[in-house]
Amino acid sequence: MHEPHPDKQPDQQSDGIPTKATVLDLRQAMGLEQLIPILVNRPVVYVGESHDNYAHHQAQLAVIDALHESGADLAIGMEMFQQPFQQYLDDYVAGRITEAEMLKKTEWYDRWVYDYRLYQPILEYAKSKSIPVIALNVPREVTRRVSEVGLDGLNEEERSQVPVEIDNSDQAYRERLKKIFNQHGKEISSDFERFLQVQLVWDEGMAARAADYLQAHPDKQMVVLAGSGHLMHRSGIPNRVQRRHPVSSAVVLPGGNLRVVPGVADFMLFPEQAELPPAAVLGIYMEQAESGVLVSKVVKQSAADLGGVEPDDIILAFDGEQVTSPNDLRIQLLRKKPGDEAELTLLRRRVLLGEKQLDVKLILGQ
Repeated sequence: MHEPHPDKQPDQQSDGIPTKATVLDLRQAMGLEQLIPILVNRPVVYVGESHDNYAHHQAQLAVIDALHESGADLAIGMEMFQQPFQQYLDDYVAGRITEAEMLKKTEWYDRWVYDYRLYQPILEYAKSKSIPVIALNVPREVTRRVSEVGLDGLNEEERSQVPVEIDNSDQAYRERLKKIFNQHGKEISSDFERFLQVQLVWDEGMAARAADYLQAHPDKQMVVLAGSGHLMHRSGIPNRVQRRHPVSSAVVLPGGNLRVVPGVADFMLFPEQAELPPAAVLGIYMEQAESGVLVSKVVKQSAADLGGVEPDDIILAFDGEQVTSPNDLRIQLLRKKPGDEAELTLLRRRVLLGEKQLDVKLILGQ
């Protein structure tokens, strides 16, 4: 092996080989038990996710539980709920309404497309420990209007729902969003500027809500749960909270699909693999009916098919509880597992025989 010549300067261009690189020593990996003593001293802890990854949500719950057990006085800020529905989260945690009522009143199935069961253990834990859950997200109606008309096109009432201060000075943030925008095959134009405004309203709105809560509750530590894209490089939510409420914080992102580069987070967490258990399903396509839920199609060999449900039946009740919308049915199915028995009350309409009400029992599938 040859020693480097002391008088020779490295050739920065030779053979196209880079002479500088950042090294991450992966031998320094720690367990959650070593991380928590660091996190417990940060007033804000951001824990990222891919929304449909159950292992990420299990890891978020592990962080919340460890912090709570360490004595932290927690609040959980969640991207998944929109700010106008805060009262219903308060009522749920306090035990004044049921989980089903909370899901209906927060309009979960209309405003957040992901399976509630991914988040259910976190919400149940918060309720069991009386940990406040804070709705961070701006109303969908606001981001939709910004997408349609831009910030300048909002009327006075709409503008009042948007943070007064929106910082567009972060060029790295802009470039990352531009790359995402371009992946959809669109050219950089006024369309991108509108897309950027939507993201800014989204991130600034969540940051403003978190900062307001922290200022009003200085003894609380907030764990913010949001998509990793809102947290990486601190440029989405974290820096915007810091601008409003300067406190120390930590960004924890789940590893695996995320590109590990310096500065992307303070800590990368690699959770154990976990799969969401199969959901109980009826095997129907459904639509809103005037009274109840219309069965528009029945999947062959499904629970509904084997139980005798037919297209154009209207579901009036599930296990004796009234069903007024498809969301009612989704919420009631949360209580069930594949293989469980269920009873449907149906209204069957026949051209020649008229209407009749009947009860059918079936074994739920997956």
